[in-house]
Amino acid sequence: MIFGELLSLNDIKDPYVIEHIIWDIEPKDLMEPRCRTKSEGIEIKEPIKGYVFYIDTMDARPTLFMMRHTAMGYAETIAQINEISQGVLDEAVKENKEKAYFGMYPINKEVEEWLKRELGVL
Repeated sequence: MIFGELLSLNDIKDPYVIEHIIWDIEPKDLMEPRCRTKSEGIEIKEPIKGYVFYIDTMDARPTLFMMRHTAMGYAETIAQINEISQGVLDEAVKENKEKAYFGMYPINKEVEEWLKRELGVL
């Protein structure tokens, strides 16, 4: 990890970060190969670049994180958001149980709205 420790909610309240958040992506989208062979030839996906929120369930309780994803395909978790209610995260995991990918879940609308309020996007 480039940063010595994970950033907090206050640390990511940066205009550049906020402007480059991708709100409509799921963990599975981040992990899929960029190139695929199809019957029509090779399909190359557009690079994903920006900041993405996801919920991780590898620990005892779901935790909200932010990942930085570069056009070169490098990804790194850079922030852990502890200020959000555990109940809201539990609901998001329950709502998105079919979208789980290696213990990672996408955020739902309630989490997105909470984040936008906290980041001053709304």
